Amino acid sequence: MTNFYKTLSLFTILSTIVSCGNDKDTNFTLNGTIKGLKKGVVYLQKEGDSTIINLDSMVITGQPEFTLKANLEEPILLYLKLFKNDGEEHYIPFFADKGVTEIKTTLKNFNFDAEIKGSKQQDLLNEYTKVMSKFNDQNLDIIEANFLAQKDNDSIAVDSLNRASETLFKRKYSYTIQFALNHKDNIIAPYLALYEIPSANPVYVDSVYNGLTEDIKNSFYGKKLGEVIANRNTEE
Repeated sequence: MTNFYKTLSLFTILSTIVSCGNDKDTNFTLNGTIKGLKKGVVYLQKEGDSTIINLDSMVITGQPEFTLKANLEEPILLYLKLFKNDGEEHYIPFFADKGVTEIKTTLKNFNFDAEIKGSKQQDLLNEYTKVMSKFNDQNLDIIEANFLAQKDNDSIAVDSLNRASETLFKRKYSYTIQFALNHKDNIIAPYLALYEIPSANPVYVDSVYNGLTEDIKNSFYGKKLGEVIANRNTEE
């Protein structure tokens, strides 16, 4: 990369940093620690209609701790983005609400070592992902066993493992649907219906939406779920 492009890249990063976090009227604070990080840039981001929006950012120069702020109208999924000096980008998604959220992680395993404490929505997401990780571990075991069975030309074992895989898939969907139904008064319900079971039987997705409280139906994810259902019904 020429000096011109290096300068341009640095200017772009610094411009982004200067443009973010100028609004002092904030109601959300992210306190973070990235063990092992010496230099880089951290960003607080959210999804826009067609692009990613930077809410705040901070240059890391030796210190592992940082603070990012934003003004939130309601609970929403945000992203902690790490831009390292080698040009790599890493993301940690988390649910944010008014107040303080803490994220502690490491540079070595930025995503996997993340410990997130803050909103009740994030607490529920932690609970959900903990169960999902167990399902995923079981699925990996089945995939490994299936590979070995195919290698040994054991068709009986392959058929049995395929059925086990289908059963596990249905259990994951069933758990997600039931989790959403059990938390109809929390924004986690429409979020899961939108992003975790989009291809599920429409009857179940409709059940999740119809069971939402009015406040949640009128939330960001509640409205998005309502739009998805309305568009689907129009196409039928």
